[in-house]
Amino acid sequence: MTEKTHFGYREVPREEKSRLVGSVFDSVAGRYDLMNDAMSFGIHRLWKRVALEYTGLKRGGQALDLASGTGDLAARMARIVGDTGLVVLSDINASMLSIGREKLDEQGIFNNVEYGLANAEALPFESNRFDCVTIGFGLRNVTDKARALAEMARVVKPGGRVVILEFSKPTSPLVERVYDAYSFSALPVMGKLLANDADSYRYLAESIRMHPDQENLEQMMLDNGFDHVDVHNLTFGVVAIHVGFKF
Repeated sequence: MTEKTHFGYREVPREEKSRLVGSVFDSVAGRYDLMNDAMSFGIHRLWKRVALEYTGLKRGGQALDLASGTGDLAARMARIVGDTGLVVLSDINASMLSIGREKLDEQGIFNNVEYGLANAEALPFESNRFDCVTIGFGLRNVTDKARALAEMARVVKPGGRVVILEFSKPTSPLVERVYDAYSFSALPVMGKLLANDADSYRYLAESIRMHPDQENLEQMMLDNGFDHVDVHNLTFGVVAIHVGFKF
């Protein structure tokens, strides 16, 4: 029998999920930053700044940004590591990676960045290479999350860290109810008005609900190559930062 996985609330053949997720991001790529600002009221920028505080990066460091998208995290990390460091922007979606490259080019960030199409489940990098690996709002779209976590643990140096910024489970029942109502009512409407694509934003809301909560993701990381994991909730747990350490 064909193995199944979830695409939002739908069950689909496992080998189909990457294509379906790719079609979502091909559709939303051109309006991705606009929609992020609208959906989060700009708070996603603060979440990303907080995530950067946990990278431990210094001048001359090397970082890998997975599911880099339009490059928000990567651009900031490039400034941290400076001309003697390197940030690799990686995404499985060519449309998103192209927009990210254009964005960094416009900011004058050329000398210390590289770009590559890559699947997080099979990273084309040698083991123990990077001081830090980041993935912002991308893990929930990966088909085999355990395999991707193991790959992140493989490519990060001993003493390095992996920083996962992702939507999670609200810690307050009241916040959870408001958040659910907002996600399933407002997001598709915004998607229709701003990107002419309600279905993709309905999927994004569903994908958040299907993603492991804070405790389950922490255990998955411990089971797949990490020696210690710190969890930091932001905005009442609407978003969480998981920091995985490899000793």
